[in-house]
Amino acid sequence: MSSDQPNLLPLLQKLSSQLEGSLQFDTLTKTLYATDASVYREMPLAVAFPKTEADIQKLIRFASENGTSLIPRTAGTSLAGQCVGNGIVVDVAKNFTEIIELNVEERWVRVQPGVVRDELNRFLKPHGLFFSPITSTANRAMIGGMVGNNSSGTTSIVYGVTRDKVISLNTILSDGNPAVFEEISQDDFDRKCGLRTLEGKIYRQIFDELNNPETREEIHAQFPKKSIHRRNTGYAVDELLKSELFEGKENFNFCKLLTGSEGTLAFTTEIKISLDPLPDPIEIVVAAHFETIHQSMVASQTAMKHPATAVELMDKIILDCTKESIEYSKNRYFVEGDPEAILMVEFRGKTLEEAMAKGHALVEDFKKNNLGYAYPIIEPAMVSAAWALRSAGLGLLANIPGDPKAVACIEDTAVDIEDLADYIDEVDEMMKGFNQKPVHYAHAGAGEIHLRPILDLKKSKDVEEFYQISKASAELVKKYQGSLSGEHGDGRVRAAFIPMMVGEKNYELFRRVKFTWDPNNIFNPGKIVDAAPMNKFLRYEPDQETPEHKTMMDFSQVGGILRLAEKCNGSGDCRKLPGSGGTMCPSFMATRNERDTTRGRANTLREFLTMDKKENAFDHPEIKEAMDLCLSCKGCTAECPSNVDMATLKAEFLYQYQKTNGTPLRSKAFAHINELNELGAMVPGIANFFLSNSVTGGLMKYLLGVSPNRNLPAISSQSLRKWYKKNYSTLPAASKTIKAVYFFLDEFTNHNDTQIGIKAISLLKKLGYEVRIVDHEESGRSALSKGLLSKAKKHAEANVRIFNKLIDGNTPLIGLEPSAILSFRDEYPRIVNKDLVDAAKKLKFHVKLIDEFLAQETAAGNIKSDSFTTKSQKVKLHGHCHQKALSSIVWTQKILSLPKNYSVETIPSGCCGMAGSFGYEAEHFEVSQQVGELVLFPAVRKADSETIIAAPGTSCRHQIADGTGRKAKHPVEILWDSLVN
Repeated sequence: MSSDQPNLLPLLQKLSSQLEGSLQFDTLTKTLYATDASVYREMPLAVAFPKTEADIQKLIRFASENGTSLIPRTAGTSLAGQCVGNGIVVDVAKNFTEIIELNVEERWVRVQPGVVRDELNRFLKPHGLFFSPITSTANRAMIGGMVGNNSSGTTSIVYGVTRDKVISLNTILSDGNPAVFEEISQDDFDRKCGLRTLEGKIYRQIFDELNNPETREEIHAQFPKKSIHRRNTGYAVDELLKSELFEGKENFNFCKLLTGSEGTLAFTTEIKISLDPLPDPIEIVVAAHFETIHQSMVASQTAMKHPATAVELMDKIILDCTKESIEYSKNRYFVEGDPEAILMVEFRGKTLEEAMAKGHALVEDFKKNNLGYAYPIIEPAMVSAAWALRSAGLGLLANIPGDPKAVACIEDTAVDIEDLADYIDEVDEMMKGFNQKPVHYAHAGAGEIHLRPILDLKKSKDVEEFYQISKASAELVKKYQGSLSGEHGDGRVRAAFIPMMVGEKNYELFRRVKFTWDPNNIFNPGKIVDAAPMNKFLRYEPDQETPEHKTMMDFSQVGGILRLAEKCNGSGDCRKLPGSGGTMCPSFMATRNERDTTRGRANTLREFLTMDKKENAFDHPEIKEAMDLCLSCKGCTAECPSNVDMATLKAEFLYQYQKTNGTPLRSKAFAHINELNELGAMVPGIANFFLSNSVTGGLMKYLLGVSPNRNLPAISSQSLRKWYKKNYSTLPAASKTIKAVYFFLDEFTNHNDTQIGIKAISLLKKLGYEVRIVDHEESGRSALSKGLLSKAKKHAEANVRIFNKLIDGNTPLIGLEPSAILSFRDEYPRIVNKDLVDAAKKLKFHVKLIDEFLAQETAAGNIKSDSFTTKSQKVKLHGHCHQKALSSIVWTQKILSLPKNYSVETIPSGCCGMAGSFGYEAEHFEVSQQVGELVLFPAVRKADSETIIAAPGTSCRHQIADGTGRKAKHPVEILWDSLVN
């Protein structure tokens, strides 16, 4: 059934009116939900956001009556296509997010399926408990999805998998009736069998099937070895055999079957899971380096003889990907030489000595057995950075240049750890037959390897190879009696091979189970059983041409603007919540809408730029809607493992879109703010009167669409440039000049924050630096953010020509406003003419934030703490988004610590929410405030009145003032005020 059918729209509209939640079937929403983190794409009929169980029951009834289906979805990070289908996608991530009940004594918690795993553990930590399965997606993966996939993660060798933790599930069956599944006695089982309902039929069917000795024998003969605890192939009927009804001693619990069933049997609304005590607090990691994959696999067997809590593998291909990542290249500090593989072995202890003793014992064992060549031990302070490097592996693989990518198809196989080294050798030999060198990315201690071939799924040849490699892998896994899926599930990519893996008889058993539970096939059809061919319904049509789009900015390094969008593989890192730290993605953190993620925007661009038939491929209101709440914070530039730079994509989109649709007055005004300020600076008193007066200022805000709740920035009585020319020569100077620096007069400091600029110049001169200011253009930041790229290009080219002749490693260019000065590093090399690209690239190494410059001069011994006060002072620091993405807030922390007794605390905030002009715009004011309220505003309000609030960004300082009433200072103001005269 398709939403394009003329008789269906009224039915969808009627259903929408009946839901407490919402039902959306517009093109943009369906596009956003047509993909997940897999290679598949299929346009859904609609997307539902239920608020209540009654909503879900209405959706079930609608699907049954209209021959469509329901595809359950939480974070949409599935790698096997579990969340993709042509029915109604049911997204419970926004509304089913309650932690319902916690029992500390019995160590269990009851949650709704949309609770994020890491958020749950933050809630549990004060109680000394945690939910132990930890996936690489744990900061956005939700408990419902983890149950659906039977997730496990790095610590499964100690704590087991999700199936081991599920106590009970509240579900709604395919007939619309609720059912609770939990551990029951034999008497209770008999009573269930007596029910004249679908629930009763389910119990009777499973008893009749598994009570047959021949069925049980076939299960034992065909299923993976019992020693493999990561086993997700098909339905877990083998787990049910452990009950007292059949072969074991356990009470019967259908949760064993439902966990890992991928939403194909029932719709889960509540989950009760068991918890573990928090692990020992001290964590270290032995990062053993190997010259071959085989040696690392042998070493994993050695590691498993030690009390390790995780044994994980990264290979050279992934390690090489981290070199190009702004965020993750910083975490490579422990890598020695050029290893073919690194085995990361985690140990914990109550003390550092205890944990280190375990690590040293393993290192000695490795050395004794001639395994590996380097064994750095990562101590607790840096462990999280090392694991972040490993966790980013999936997304980083999208950074492989060009259309060929590391494809998830054979990435989830698990074998007995004793077979692992031989199995990997055979896999690598098999892959040589396909001219492949696969990516190895592994839970080595659990016998599971995430192998990935490099394929171009835009080519029909590679699409066929996608199938042939998957088939050959399945045959090899069967040879070792392994599991085709260890934790990622069958979905679409592996379901077709299930008959081979478990035998036709067991596969037919699976089908009977499925259609007993779901006779109308409404729950996530085509997953596990009756799947479409695994190389159909892919993101790209085989042999389709990738459209080329002429752009103002240079995207040639990634093969064009479309390929930059295509770098998003759907891993969903942009769906993390504020508690996880970082900046990306502030609008999603505020709205919890998929549309407002970097992934959502990239998918929208990919869809419309690929399928477009218009003269202007960017002329689509759907793209404009998806881009609307992008704050251009550049968080994704650093934090997205695939480096999808949405701020640059948005700037280019606005430029192209406005070619056809015109540039709004407000955008012109903001882009020309420097020119307007220069006019106002001729008569600053009159200008400020008109800006601040409730009548004239209110009228200006109304005409420009600026929120009435905002105060427009006042114009300084004198520009910084004029002040400099008049006063610089008379400023107090150090007895000796250390070096000369050029000072970039950005448009905000020059006219709005002149007093900060005066203190910065005065500070530099007092510390021994000659400050030079030359005539130059504005940065172009405002024009960039509003898509006026011709204007931005003019400013960039002029500035490159001017400063290329003046600055070098000894005489840098420094600036106050992060978003302005960092344009030299980020946008300038991409927007200037080709003849200036080399000059622009050279400049970026000699352009510094003033925070960077002062910190580096301090490290060189040129600035000393003796120059500053010794009094005690608390400082709370909020970092600027562009600084965090393109530089580091560490520089600011260091300079604010120059006064010996200053205590600097960095607020763990992301974007402030103002983001240049974004927060001023009337339609964005509410979201802007929501972003501020995530972390920043509460932290500022909690600070006592004596604490100084520091913020390098001008828009951040305005946001803090408007949102909290507190005045924030630029770090150089704080340093100037703390100088000893």
